[in-house]
Amino acid sequence: MHMKTKKIIALVLTLALSLSMLFGLAACKNGGNEPTDAANPGQKKLADTITVQVGPNPETIDPALNSAIDGANLLITLYETLLIIDQDNTVQPGQAESWEVSPDGLTWTFKMRDGLKWSDGTDLNAKDFEYSFKRVCDVKLAAPYAETVCSMIEGYNDAIGNPDEEGKPTTTPDLDKLNVKASEDGKTLTIKLAYPCSYFDKLVAFATLSPVQKATVEKNGDAWATKPETYVCNGPYMIEEWVPGERIVCKKNPYYKGGWDSTKIVTEHIKFLLIEDSSAALAAYQNGTALMIKDVPTDEIDTLKEGGEFYAEPILGTYYLSFNLNDKTFADKNVRKALSLALDRKYIAETVMHGTYSAAYDYVGPGVIDAEGYFEENTKKLNGDYFISEDYEANLAEAKKALAEAGYPNGEGFPAITYSTNEAGYHKPLAEYIQNAYKELGITVKINIVEWSSFTPMRRAGEFQMARNGWVMDYNDASNMLELFVSTNGNNDGKYNNKDFDAAIEKSKTADKKVHFEALHEAEKILMDDYGIVPVAYYNDFWLQSKKLQGSYHSVYGYWYFQYAYAYAD
Repeated sequence: MHMKTKKIIALVLTLALSLSMLFGLAACKNGGNEPTDAANPGQKKLADTITVQVGPNPETIDPALNSAIDGANLLITLYETLLIIDQDNTVQPGQAESWEVSPDGLTWTFKMRDGLKWSDGTDLNAKDFEYSFKRVCDVKLAAPYAETVCSMIEGYNDAIGNPDEEGKPTTTPDLDKLNVKASEDGKTLTIKLAYPCSYFDKLVAFATLSPVQKATVEKNGDAWATKPETYVCNGPYMIEEWVPGERIVCKKNPYYKGGWDSTKIVTEHIKFLLIEDSSAALAAYQNGTALMIKDVPTDEIDTLKEGGEFYAEPILGTYYLSFNLNDKTFADKNVRKALSLALDRKYIAETVMHGTYSAAYDYVGPGVIDAEGYFEENTKKLNGDYFISEDYEANLAEAKKALAEAGYPNGEGFPAITYSTNEAGYHKPLAEYIQNAYKELGITVKINIVEWSSFTPMRRAGEFQMARNGWVMDYNDASNMLELFVSTNGNNDGKYNNKDFDAAIEKSKTADKKVHFEALHEAEKILMDDYGIVPVAYYNDFWLQSKKLQGSYHSVYGYWYFQYAYAYAD
């Protein structure tokens, strides 16, 4: 049985968050011996298909271009990286059967498994990974994670043309300068870093660095990742059918060889329902079409908690709001301060979000590790109280004062703000709360509901004033949260630009853990003192799951692993 802790009331949810982070709970593990039973089910017949819903129509499932959790949940089913993360949050061999790190921590050498294949039956080797790494780092692709995953690799600046302060190349970009090299026989991949990175093994297990087939990408252009006929992958499953806005049906990949135990991959098909409306998702669950749904109607949660199939678990992430800092409306720091302090985070977490999230008074939340202990705990030691007081009435008074200092006493003369969000989960109820909260400042808010597949590209393009945002960590180091706000980062939706912040992040790029974390604390302080974003809540994932669905598990990074999932036929 899926070992997930059921949360019945908000107090229990909060306690579970604290305890699981305290003891380093990494993932919800399968109990008993279900995978063995599934592989040898005796008289029981396995269902051919398990049907789940983990999100709406994804913006993209090109590994290099995806930056969303729903897309990543598909990618970890369809691809396998050099290394993988198991259900204990431990790095394991993936497409590489082993790896070595040089004594100075700079050179990482990955030995590939023999007999690797793409889902079309053609050979796959280290040269495919060299191509894929360099493709992610190519400035012409504009991959959202390019700076995060590439900047630590030796030769990155030469590879992207040594950009000036405005990001324009000053020399000719040359991807061959990136120190990622496959051996001539394709048996090994060697990566040399610009500085030692203790979590680089977790980084190469990140879905963005999944291999893509060069011939397919070059033949089909951007369209390669939009239909089953051209979607070549290398994971346990491959795409059989794709109806945009309705479903993606995956089937077992007959050519798969890698880190997942193929004897435990027993379900022939996994059907991902692409449902954006949470009420439609609930209907699919209640009529038995779906055995698991991620998007649960928020106004039904209190009732659904009583049914025995509602689950909630903490994940490493923060729900926050972005300002479009190219919009002069938010140019004054006091305006940003007022808009941040006017929100009652305790009310949001406990009432608007039904106690399933936790109030956020800073950006980097619980469970994120530090040189000693946890990052958030050391933040409090370094800065006294949190950046934002838990005393809402005091915050509101300070917000009104800040808005007056910006030249808008009681909101007089302040323009209306358009707040953009998608509709799933708590996003719309939160938008309505924000609309009412800002009335206390004399500010009018217009709510703009955007379809999910259009929302993230709109936000990335800066086509918004204020927007809901969020980040779930890809690996457990605070840099993964904070590097988003480097001026040149592809995920910096609000275009935050602070030279001191950038300098602190640059200083953090060192093997010296003490210096690394001191610099990250400095960066967070700059961001929060500048009110560059508005942290709102720390994430928990919550979902409905039938007891019929077994063998799957959920990680603190917000991923559901269905490789070993199964259900018995009725």
